Amino acid sequence: MATLSLFGMLRRSLVHRRARSVSALVAMTVSAGVATALLTLYADLDAKLHKEFRSFGANVVITAPASAPLSADALAQVRETAGADAVAAEFAYAVATTDTGTAVVVAGTDFAAVRRLDSWWQVDAWPEASAGDVALLGQRAAQFVGNEHAVELTYAGHSVTPRGVGRIKTGGDEDSRIYMPLAAFTTWTGVGPSVIELQVPGGAASVEATMARLRQALPEMQVQPVRQLVEGESKIVDKTHSLMYGAVLLIALTVAVSVLATLSASVLERRRDFALMKALGGSQMQLMGMFLLEALVLALAGVAAGFVVGSAAAWAISEGNFHTATLPHLSVLPLVLLLNVVIAAMAALFPARVLRGLQPAALLKGE
Repeated sequence: MATLSLFGMLRRSLVHRRARSVSALVAMTVSAGVATALLTLYADLDAKLHKEFRSFGANVVITAPASAPLSADALAQVRETAGADAVAAEFAYAVATTDTGTAVVVAGTDFAAVRRLDSWWQVDAWPEASAGDVALLGQRAAQFVGNEHAVELTYAGHSVTPRGVGRIKTGGDEDSRIYMPLAAFTTWTGVGPSVIELQVPGGAASVEATMARLRQALPEMQVQPVRQLVEGESKIVDKTHSLMYGAVLLIALTVAVSVLATLSASVLERRRDFALMKALGGSQMQLMGMFLLEALVLALAGVAAGFVVGSAAAWAISEGNFHTATLPHLSVLPLVLLLNVVIAAMAALFPARVLRGLQPAALLKGE
Protein backbone atom coordinates (compact mmCIF):
# COMPACT_ATOMS: atom_id res chain seq x y z
CA MET A 1 0.00 0.00 0.00
CA ALA A 2 2.81 2.37 0.86
CA THR A 3 4.36 1.67 -2.54
CA LEU A 4 1.08 2.28 -4.34
CA SER A 5 0.60 5.50 -2.40
CA LEU A 6 4.11 6.62 -3.25
CA PHE A 7 3.59 6.06 -6.97
CA GLY A 8 0.17 7.70 -6.84
CA MET A 9 1.71 10.82 -5.31
CA LEU A 10 4.46 10.72 -7.90
CA ARG A 11 1.92 10.55 -10.73
CA ARG A 12 -0.10 13.43 -9.31
CA SER A 13 3.04 15.49 -8.84
CA LEU A 14 4.11 15.02 -12.45
CA VAL A 15 0.62 15.59 -13.87
CA HIS A 16 -0.58 18.52 -11.76
CA ARG A 17 2.71 20.41 -12.07
CA ARG A 18 2.89 19.73 -15.76
CA ALA A 19 4.76 22.89 -16.75
CA ARG A 20 7.65 22.21 -14.37
CA SER A 21 7.70 18.52 -15.27
CA VAL A 22 7.82 19.29 -18.98
CA SER A 23 10.58 21.84 -18.42
CA ALA A 24 12.71 19.31 -16.53
CA LEU A 25 11.92 16.60 -19.08
CA VAL A 26 12.99 18.81 -21.98
CA ALA A 27 16.26 19.61 -20.19
CA MET A 28 16.97 15.93 -19.55
CA THR A 29 16.06 15.07 -23.15
CA VAL A 30 18.46 17.72 -24.45
CA SER A 31 21.20 16.32 -22.22
CA ALA A 32 20.60 12.75 -23.37
CA GLY A 33 20.21 13.80 -27.01
CA VAL A 34 23.46 15.78 -27.14
CA ALA A 35 25.35 13.08 -25.26
CA THR A 36 23.97 10.36 -27.56
CA ALA A 37 24.84 12.32 -30.70
CA LEU A 38 28.38 13.14 -29.59
CA LEU A 39 29.15 9.68 -28.21
CA THR A 40 27.72 8.02 -31.32
CA LEU A 41 29.87 10.23 -33.54
CA TYR A 42 32.83 9.64 -31.25
CA ALA A 43 32.49 5.87 -31.72
CA ASP A 44 33.18 6.27 -35.47
CA LEU A 45 35.19 9.49 -35.27
CA ASP A 46 38.69 8.07 -35.71
CA ALA A 47 37.72 5.89 -38.65
CA LYS A 48 35.88 8.72 -40.41
CA LEU A 49 38.60 11.33 -39.85
CA HIS A 50 41.31 8.91 -40.96
CA LYS A 51 39.25 8.17 -44.05
CA GLU A 52 38.96 11.88 -44.82
CA PHE A 53 42.73 12.34 -44.41
CA ARG A 54 43.40 9.40 -46.72
CA SER A 55 41.85 11.44 -49.53
CA PHE A 56 44.73 13.92 -49.17
CA GLY A 57 47.22 11.45 -50.63
CA ALA A 58 50.50 9.97 -49.43
CA ASN A 59 51.67 10.39 -45.85
CA VAL A 60 55.01 8.60 -46.31
CA VAL A 61 57.66 9.15 -49.03
CA ILE A 62 60.37 6.57 -49.78
CA THR A 63 63.35 7.84 -51.77
CA ALA A 64 66.14 5.88 -53.41
CA PRO A 65 69.81 6.84 -52.85
CA ALA A 66 71.05 9.55 -55.19
CA SER A 67 73.46 7.14 -56.86
CA ALA A 68 70.92 4.53 -57.97
CA PRO A 69 67.21 4.11 -58.77
CA LEU A 70 64.86 1.91 -56.81
CA SER A 71 65.38 -1.83 -57.11
CA ALA A 72 62.99 -3.80 -59.28
CA ASP A 73 61.26 -5.35 -56.28
CA ALA A 74 61.19 -2.20 -54.10
CA LEU A 75 57.50 -1.51 -54.68
CA ALA A 76 56.56 -5.11 -53.87
CA GLN A 77 58.61 -4.96 -50.66
CA VAL A 78 56.96 -1.70 -49.64
CA ARG A 79 53.46 -3.09 -50.22
CA GLU A 80 54.26 -6.29 -48.33
CA THR A 81 55.75 -4.39 -45.39
CA ALA A 82 53.07 -1.69 -45.23
CA GLY A 83 50.17 -4.14 -45.40
CA ALA A 84 47.26 -4.84 -47.71
CA ASP A 85 45.37 -1.66 -46.77
CA ALA A 86 48.23 0.66 -47.77
CA VAL A 87 48.34 2.27 -51.21
CA ALA A 88 51.64 2.90 -52.99
CA ALA A 89 52.79 4.29 -56.34
CA GLU A 90 56.21 4.63 -57.97
CA PHE A 91 57.46 7.80 -59.63
CA ALA A 92 60.37 8.46 -61.97
CA TYR A 93 61.44 11.98 -62.93
CA ALA A 94 63.35 13.63 -65.77
CA VAL A 95 63.73 17.17 -67.08
CA ALA A 96 62.81 17.21 -70.79
CA THR A 97 62.45 19.91 -73.41
CA THR A 98 59.16 20.69 -75.11
CA ASP A 99 58.69 21.56 -78.77
CA THR A 100 58.76 25.25 -77.79
CA GLY A 101 62.22 24.85 -76.21
CA THR A 102 60.97 25.09 -72.61
CA ALA A 103 62.30 22.76 -69.93
CA VAL A 104 59.61 20.81 -68.07
CA VAL A 105 59.60 18.07 -65.45
CA VAL A 106 58.20 14.82 -66.82
CA ALA A 107 57.15 12.07 -64.41
CA GLY A 108 56.51 8.41 -65.12
CA THR A 109 54.03 6.57 -62.92
CA ASP A 110 51.22 4.03 -62.75
CA PHE A 111 48.04 6.00 -63.40
CA ALA A 112 45.79 3.38 -61.78
CA ALA A 113 47.81 3.47 -58.54
CA VAL A 114 48.02 7.27 -58.54
CA ARG A 115 44.27 7.54 -59.04
CA ARG A 116 43.78 5.55 -55.82
CA LEU A 117 46.60 7.27 -53.96
CA ASP A 118 45.84 10.87 -54.93
CA SER A 119 42.08 10.91 -55.27
CA TRP A 120 42.16 14.61 -54.37
CA TRP A 121 43.82 15.49 -57.71
CA GLN A 122 41.46 17.32 -60.03
CA VAL A 123 41.83 15.46 -63.34
CA ASP A 124 39.35 16.08 -66.12
CA ALA A 125 40.11 12.78 -67.93
CA TRP A 126 42.19 9.86 -66.70
CA PRO A 127 43.88 7.73 -69.39
CA GLU A 128 42.85 4.12 -69.90
CA ALA A 129 44.97 1.61 -68.01
CA SER A 130 46.18 -0.07 -71.23
CA ALA A 131 47.16 3.18 -72.99
CA GLY A 132 50.93 3.67 -73.36
CA ASP A 133 51.26 6.74 -75.58
CA VAL A 134 49.34 9.22 -73.44
CA ALA A 135 50.14 12.03 -71.05
CA LEU A 136 48.48 14.07 -68.34
CA LEU A 137 49.41 17.75 -68.37
CA GLY A 138 49.53 19.99 -65.35
CA GLN A 139 47.57 23.18 -65.97
CA ARG A 140 50.77 25.27 -65.99
CA ALA A 141 52.78 22.71 -67.96
CA ALA A 142 50.15 22.83 -70.72
CA GLN A 143 51.25 26.41 -71.43
CA PHE A 144 54.78 25.20 -72.27
CA VAL A 145 53.80 22.98 -75.22
CA GLY A 146 52.83 24.02 -78.71
CA ASN A 147 50.10 21.43 -79.14
CA GLU A 148 48.69 19.92 -76.00
CA HIS A 149 47.03 17.10 -77.97
CA ALA A 150 50.40 15.93 -79.39
CA VAL A 151 53.09 16.75 -76.83
CA GLU A 152 56.59 16.55 -78.30
CA LEU A 153 59.20 15.95 -75.62
CA THR A 154 62.96 15.49 -75.95
CA TYR A 155 65.34 13.98 -73.40
CA ALA A 156 69.03 13.15 -73.99
CA GLY A 157 68.50 13.37 -77.74
CA HIS A 158 65.50 11.04 -77.76
CA SER A 159 62.07 12.36 -78.67
CA VAL A 160 58.61 11.09 -77.92
CA THR A 161 55.19 12.49 -78.80
CA PRO A 162 52.46 11.26 -76.43
CA ARG A 163 48.85 12.35 -76.70
CA GLY A 164 47.64 14.80 -74.09
CA VAL A 165 44.40 13.29 -72.77
CA GLY A 166 43.75 15.27 -69.61
CA ARG A 167 44.65 18.18 -67.35
CA ILE A 168 45.77 18.07 -63.72
CA LYS A 169 44.99 20.80 -61.21
CA THR A 170 46.25 20.47 -57.63
CA GLY A 171 47.62 23.90 -56.72
CA GLY A 172 51.04 22.28 -56.13
CA ASP A 173 54.09 21.12 -58.05
CA GLU A 174 51.96 18.68 -60.04
CA ASP A 175 50.55 21.61 -62.03
CA SER A 176 54.00 22.19 -63.60
CA ARG A 177 54.63 18.56 -64.58
CA ILE A 178 53.71 16.20 -67.38
CA TYR A 179 52.84 12.64 -66.37
CA MET A 180 53.37 9.56 -68.56
CA PRO A 181 52.90 5.80 -68.02
CA LEU A 182 55.98 4.47 -66.21
CA ALA A 183 56.81 1.79 -68.80
CA ALA A 184 56.73 4.29 -71.69
CA PHE A 185 58.73 6.81 -69.65
CA THR A 186 61.48 4.30 -68.81
CA THR A 187 61.69 3.08 -72.41
CA TRP A 188 62.09 6.67 -73.62
CA THR A 189 64.49 8.04 -70.98
CA GLY A 190 66.16 4.96 -69.53
CA VAL A 191 65.46 6.43 -66.08
CA GLY A 192 63.94 4.12 -63.47
CA PRO A 193 61.66 5.07 -60.58
CA SER A 194 63.35 6.84 -57.67
CA VAL A 195 60.41 7.67 -55.37
CA ILE A 196 57.58 5.66 -53.85
CA GLU A 197 54.69 7.57 -52.33
CA LEU A 198 52.80 5.58 -49.71
CA GLN A 199 49.48 6.08 -48.00
CA VAL A 200 49.31 4.30 -44.64
CA PRO A 201 45.86 4.00 -43.02
CA GLY A 202 45.42 4.87 -39.34
CA GLY A 203 46.75 7.59 -37.11
CA ALA A 204 50.22 8.87 -36.32
CA ALA A 205 51.12 5.76 -34.29
CA SER A 206 50.25 3.48 -37.21
CA VAL A 207 52.30 5.62 -39.61
CA GLU A 208 55.33 5.63 -37.29
CA ALA A 209 55.14 1.86 -36.80
CA THR A 210 54.96 1.28 -40.56
CA MET A 211 57.91 3.59 -41.15
CA ALA A 212 59.98 1.69 -38.60
CA ARG A 213 59.26 -1.59 -40.43
CA LEU A 214 60.11 -0.01 -43.79
CA ARG A 215 63.44 1.32 -42.50
CA GLN A 216 64.31 -2.15 -41.27
CA ALA A 217 63.24 -3.86 -44.49
CA LEU A 218 64.81 -1.21 -46.79
CA PRO A 219 67.85 0.14 -44.92
CA GLU A 220 69.32 1.74 -48.04
CA MET A 221 66.18 3.83 -48.65
CA GLN A 222 65.23 7.14 -47.08
CA VAL A 223 61.81 6.83 -45.43
CA GLN A 224 60.22 10.13 -44.40
CA PRO A 225 56.70 11.12 -43.32
CA VAL A 226 54.78 13.94 -44.92
CA ARG A 227 54.98 15.95 -41.70
CA GLN A 228 52.22 18.44 -42.43
CA LEU A 229 49.76 15.62 -43.12
CA VAL A 230 50.71 13.24 -40.29
CA GLU A 231 51.05 15.92 -37.61
CA GLY A 232 47.98 17.80 -38.84
CA GLU A 233 45.88 14.63 -38.72
CA SER A 234 47.02 13.84 -35.19
CA LYS A 235 46.32 17.36 -33.93
CA ILE A 236 42.90 17.57 -35.54
CA VAL A 237 41.83 14.17 -34.17
CA ASP A 238 43.02 15.08 -30.65
CA LYS A 239 41.38 18.50 -30.74
CA THR A 240 38.12 17.01 -32.02
CA HIS A 241 38.15 14.53 -29.13
CA SER A 242 38.71 17.36 -26.64
CA LEU A 243 35.97 19.44 -28.24
CA MET A 244 33.46 16.62 -27.97
CA TYR A 245 34.35 15.92 -24.33
CA GLY A 246 34.07 19.63 -23.54
CA ALA A 247 30.71 19.91 -25.30
CA VAL A 248 29.24 16.98 -23.34
CA LEU A 249 30.53 18.41 -20.05
CA LEU A 250 29.20 21.90 -20.80
CA ILE A 251 25.78 20.61 -21.81
CA ALA A 252 25.65 18.40 -18.70
CA LEU A 253 26.43 21.33 -16.40
CA THR A 254 23.90 23.56 -18.14
CA VAL A 255 21.20 20.92 -17.88
CA ALA A 256 22.08 20.25 -14.22
CA VAL A 257 21.57 23.95 -13.41
CA SER A 258 18.27 23.97 -15.30
CA VAL A 259 16.98 20.85 -13.56
CA LEU A 260 18.21 22.13 -10.19
CA ALA A 261 16.22 25.34 -10.66
CA THR A 262 13.12 23.40 -11.66
CA LEU A 263 13.31 20.93 -8.77
CA SER A 264 14.12 23.65 -6.24
CA ALA A 265 11.08 25.64 -7.36
CA SER A 266 9.00 22.47 -7.12
CA VAL A 267 10.12 21.86 -3.52
CA LEU A 268 9.46 25.44 -2.45
CA GLU A 269 6.07 25.29 -4.09
CA ARG A 270 5.14 22.08 -2.26
CA ARG A 271 6.62 22.78 1.14
CA ARG A 272 3.18 22.70 2.82
CA ASP A 273 2.36 19.37 1.13
CA PHE A 274 5.60 17.84 2.34
CA ALA A 275 5.10 19.32 5.80
CA LEU A 276 1.60 17.79 5.98
CA MET A 277 2.97 14.40 4.91
CA LYS A 278 5.64 14.67 7.60
CA ALA A 279 3.06 15.64 10.23
CA LEU A 280 0.92 12.62 9.30
CA GLY A 281 3.82 10.27 9.97
CA GLY A 282 5.76 10.29 6.71
CA SER A 283 9.43 9.64 7.36
CA GLN A 284 12.27 11.80 6.07
CA MET A 285 13.47 8.91 3.90
CA GLN A 286 10.03 8.52 2.31
CA LEU A 287 9.87 12.20 1.42
CA MET A 288 13.38 12.26 -0.02
CA GLY A 289 12.74 8.94 -1.81
CA MET A 290 9.65 10.31 -3.51
CA PHE A 291 11.47 13.44 -4.56
CA LEU A 292 14.52 11.54 -5.89
CA LEU A 293 12.21 9.07 -7.65
CA GLU A 294 10.53 11.98 -9.43
CA ALA A 295 13.93 13.23 -10.63
CA LEU A 296 14.96 9.73 -11.78
CA VAL A 297 11.70 9.19 -13.68
CA LEU A 298 12.32 12.42 -15.56
CA ALA A 299 15.92 11.32 -16.20
CA LEU A 300 14.84 7.93 -17.59
CA ALA A 301 12.15 9.49 -19.78
CA GLY A 302 14.75 11.98 -21.04
CA VAL A 303 17.12 9.12 -21.93
CA ALA A 304 14.42 7.30 -23.90
CA ALA A 305 13.52 10.38 -25.94
CA GLY A 306 17.07 11.73 -26.12
CA PHE A 307 18.56 8.49 -27.46
CA VAL A 308 16.18 8.56 -30.43
CA VAL A 309 16.74 12.27 -31.09
CA GLY A 310 20.52 12.04 -30.59
CA SER A 311 20.88 9.01 -32.87
CA ALA A 312 18.97 10.83 -35.60
CA ALA A 313 21.15 13.92 -35.12
CA ALA A 314 24.34 11.81 -35.31
CA TRP A 315 23.12 10.21 -38.53
CA ALA A 316 22.37 13.62 -40.09
CA ILE A 317 25.69 15.15 -38.99
CA SER A 318 27.68 12.17 -40.27
CA GLU A 319 25.83 12.07 -43.58
CA GLY A 320 26.26 15.80 -44.09
CA ASN A 321 29.95 16.01 -43.16
CA PHE A 322 31.42 12.59 -43.96
CA HIS A 323 28.92 11.35 -46.58
CA THR A 324 28.54 8.07 -44.68
CA ALA A 325 25.76 7.28 -42.24
CA THR A 326 26.51 6.63 -38.56
CA LEU A 327 24.03 4.07 -37.26
CA PRO A 328 22.76 4.10 -33.65
CA HIS A 329 25.13 2.52 -31.14
CA LEU A 330 23.40 0.76 -28.25
CA SER A 331 26.79 0.69 -26.52
CA VAL A 332 26.46 4.42 -25.74
CA LEU A 333 23.10 3.96 -24.00
CA PRO A 334 24.56 2.95 -20.58
CA LEU A 335 26.83 6.02 -20.63
CA VAL A 336 23.95 8.32 -21.54
CA LEU A 337 21.80 6.73 -18.81
CA LEU A 338 24.59 7.15 -16.26
CA LEU A 339 25.06 10.80 -17.27
CA ASN A 340 21.37 11.63 -16.90
CA VAL A 341 21.05 9.78 -13.59
CA VAL A 342 24.08 11.64 -12.22
CA ILE A 343 22.64 14.96 -13.40
CA ALA A 344 19.26 14.15 -11.80
CA ALA A 345 20.88 13.04 -8.53
CA MET A 346 23.13 16.11 -8.36
CA ALA A 347 20.24 18.43 -9.17
CA ALA A 348 18.12 16.81 -6.44
CA LEU A 349 20.73 17.16 -3.69
CA PHE A 350 19.93 20.77 -2.80
CA PRO A 351 16.14 20.37 -2.79
CA ALA A 352 16.56 17.18 -0.71
CA ARG A 353 18.46 19.17 1.91
CA VAL A 354 15.56 21.64 1.99
CA LEU A 355 13.18 18.76 2.67
CA ARG A 356 15.34 17.60 5.58
CA GLY A 357 15.04 20.98 7.26
CA LEU A 358 11.24 21.26 7.00
CA GLN A 359 9.44 22.03 10.28
CA PRO A 360 5.85 20.84 9.84
CA ALA A 361 4.37 22.80 12.78
CA ALA A 362 5.84 26.12 11.67
CA LEU A 363 4.84 25.70 8.02
CA LEU A 364 1.31 24.59 8.82
CA LYS A 365 0.90 27.65 11.04
CA GLY A 366 1.92 29.79 8.04
CA GLU A 367 5.28 30.85 9.48
